[in-house]
Amino acid sequence: MGKTAYLFDDIFMAHDTGGGHPERPERLTAIDDKLKTNAFYDELIRVEKKKADYQYIEMIHSADYIERVKREIEGGTRFFDSMDTVVCSKSFEIALYAVGGCLNMCDTVMNGNADTGFCATRPPGHHAEYDFAAGFCIFNNIAICAKYLQAEHGINKIAIIDWDVHHGNGTQHSLEDDPTIYYVSTHQSPHYPGTGSSVETGKGAGEGFTLNIPMRAGSGDDEFRAAFKESIIPELEKFEPEFILISAGFDAHAYDPLSGINLSSGMFYEFTKMLQNVAAKHSNNRIISMLEGGYDLTGLSEGVEEMMKAFVE
Repeated sequence: MGKTAYLFDDIFMAHDTGGGHPERPERLTAIDDKLKTNAFYDELIRVEKKKADYQYIEMIHSADYIERVKREIEGGTRFFDSMDTVVCSKSFEIALYAVGGCLNMCDTVMNGNADTGFCATRPPGHHAEYDFAAGFCIFNNIAICAKYLQAEHGINKIAIIDWDVHHGNGTQHSLEDDPTIYYVSTHQSPHYPGTGSSVETGKGAGEGFTLNIPMRAGSGDDEFRAAFKESIIPELEKFEPEFILISAGFDAHAYDPLSGINLSSGMFYEFTKMLQNVAAKHSNNRIISMLEGGYDLTGLSEGVEEMMKAFVE
């Protein structure tokens, strides 16, 4: 059994998005309840939440943006930067805990206490831009973690695989000029946020280190399996990442109300196993997954369970 760490805390349920919002606290409850039905649950290494220092958030976001998030949210706004990103008075603090908990997970894996880890945090992150919140996201947790791993742990090459049904515009835009971080995304297209064309392959020194694979509505296991086997895995093998991060959205599940993609729960096991094979060769088995989307509670919890089964085997 691989050593797998798990970040889950009630604080992340306190990010109140109101009735009817798809990115709701029940998502985390459903995940944890499902994982509890597995024998491996009690063996998971627990990772604590903590508030992130601003210095790490500023690796991706502007200082002015961080201050604006704090000021507007604590000032009582209900919608931050868009009608999608609903917040409550505690959301700034909780977003700090989400980033900091993910950084704690990075430390846990880098210190050798776990090989793999899953961060069940809210709010999600991959749509958050340098100075703008979007798509339910406030701070870009995974992009911050990539920079943190490089700055604090001396990791050079990092791969980010984003299998959320929506393109991670914020992650791509934050990292697209960096040849040391390879960003890969499978996503429904056309779909929100409208970015992620296959011709977007990076900028400047980062040209060739962004791989977008837009998928038509109606695509399912066969199309995604082919994308991984024929494009993603060969590219990762060439890149030889020293660490793999996953933007783990489960909204490409067939049950999800916000997508037209038809993945089975078991496909998330397959994705994870393929990435573990790369990690075994190049990354000292190190993979951290961070929760992004997934809005049908059954599809979400089953997808997470399949991913975790792959991790712990």
